Amino acid sequence: MKRSRILVANCYDYPHYYDIAFQAYTRREADFIEAACRKYCLFDAWRVLEPACGTGRLITELATRGYQVTGFDLSQPALTYLRRRLARRRLRAETIEAEMSDFRIAQPVDAAYCTVSTFRHLLTEQAARAHLECIAESVRPGGIYVLGLHLLPLGIDKEDTERWTQRRGDTKVTVTLRGLRTDLRHRFEKLQVHMLVRRRSKELCLWHEFQFRTYTAGQFRRLLDSVPSLELCDVYDFRYDIKQPFALNDEMAYSVFVLRRRLPS
Repeated sequence: MKRSRILVANCYDYPHYYDIAFQAYTRREADFIEAACRKYCLFDAWRVLEPACGTGRLITELATRGYQVTGFDLSQPALTYLRRRLARRRLRAETIEAEMSDFRIAQPVDAAYCTVSTFRHLLTEQAARAHLECIAESVRPGGIYVLGLHLLPLGIDKEDTERWTQRRGDTKVTVTLRGLRTDLRHRFEKLQVHMLVRRRSKELCLWHEFQFRTYTAGQFRRLLDSVPSLELCDVYDFRYDIKQPFALNDEMAYSVFVLRRRLPS
C-alpha cells in the first residue's frame, strides 16, 4: 500500500523532481543552442549565460560539452542542487543569485538562452524590457540570445490540460499543467501545476499556482522593437529544427526566437 503526502508547495523547492520532469527536453535544447551559435553568432561561441537557470539541466549539459557556463536564479534550493550536481560530476560553472530583470555579469558572454517559457514569469512590460536590456548588455556585439516561449496562452479554455511523465531510476514524476484563467486584456494567465512523485511505496503530491504574462506575435514584436540593441534573426518551433525557420506568427504554440546583439554603427 502506497503512503501518500499532499503538499501545497512550489515545485522549484523540490529541484530533484523538477529536474526529472523536464529532462526530456535537455539534449534537444542543447543541440539547438549549439546549432544556433554556429549559424548566427559572428564568432565562435564558448562563453554562455542562462538566466533563471533553475536546476541547471542545460548548464550541466553544456558544461559537459566544454562550454564556459554562467547561470543565475533566485531559488536557493535549485542553486544548491545545481552546485552539488556540478561538484559530483567534476564540472565547473559559475552560479549566482540574481533576478531576471536586474542582473549584471562580470564579463560579457558569447551567447545566452532561456527556454520553456521562463521569460513569461516577468509579469510586466517594464520587467520584460529590463530583462532584454540586461541581456543586451551581457552579450557581446554579434552574440545571440535564444529565447523560447509560448506566444499563445497554454490554457485559454479553463479545461485545457497538459500532462506528461518522466522517470529516473525508481522515481516517476507525472506533471499536470492546467490553465485556470486567462485575461487577455490585462495579459496574464493563471496556471496550476500538479506534480505526482512515485518512488517505491511512497507518493508525494505537490500543488502550485502561478501566473504567466501573455503575448501575441504583435505584442512580442513591439517589445523587441523597444530594445533596439537586439535584432530578430529567425523564429523556430518546438521541433528545434535549425534548418526550418518560420515567420513570426500567432499559429505556433511554442516559438523559439534567435535574437542577436547589433554591432555598433
